[in-house]
Amino acid sequence: MLRHLLLFAYGLCCYVVFLVAFLYAVAFVGGWFVPRQLDGALAGSMAGALLIDAALLTVFALQHSIMARRWFKERWTQLIPWVIERSTYVLCASAALLLLFWQWRPLGIAIWTVENPIGRSVLWLLFALGWGTVLVMTFLINHFDLFGLRQVWLPLIGRPYKPVAFRTPLPYRIVRHPLYLGFLLAFWSTPHMTLAHLVFALATTGYILVGIHFEERDLLSEHGARYAEYRHRVPMLLPGRRRMAATGGDTTNAGLRGHP
Repeated sequence: MLRHLLLFAYGLCCYVVFLVAFLYAVAFVGGWFVPRQLDGALAGSMAGALLIDAALLTVFALQHSIMARRWFKERWTQLIPWVIERSTYVLCASAALLLLFWQWRPLGIAIWTVENPIGRSVLWLLFALGWGTVLVMTFLINHFDLFGLRQVWLPLIGRPYKPVAFRTPLPYRIVRHPLYLGFLLAFWSTPHMTLAHLVFALATTGYILVGIHFEERDLLSEHGARYAEYRHRVPMLLPGRRRMAATGGDTTNAGLRGHP
């Protein structure tokens, strides 16, 4: 019982760190309230700042991708209890994010600035919609399983863990990756796009597209024909693209959203 209680306490602490990182991310990208922000004036050399920012983004991408792969999980859970595997992943991802926030170097240089009040309002609305979509989608997937709390809670109350069943709530019938679509909205919707913001948005967009490829490969391996049919039927990120295929438009297949 004590072991289960300690594991649950560890999982809860990891979740709290995630909440801090998530809230800071909203403020960091939006440019509100926090000392380190995505945008700002360049301090030092452009080459040095770009190198640091690229390294920070690479650290996050490598951690997020490698620790999510099945081969890593199989080896990792030989060293740590499986019930805290997801919590540890969440903790490491949050630590990589916090490192990025702490060491990020703004680059100055405005790419675009929207002065029109209506245009600014629309962009901030899309920004809020993006972050709101991310949060809501985690609950549609199963928020507490996604962030490791369910895995440490069930042993504490003496219940066996069962993987979350494959479901397609309404947003997942429109696009396969609505959570990633939310991130893209949040990262690109800004009335003041700076060079640093553009670098961040481009890098995270590229990571999302590459991550979807590997994620869907794992999901197809796990669920087979059911995912393959879903992938063929539902577009990846842009609503309506499969319907275009029926009339001779884009015929690109897509994959199903799973855990990162």
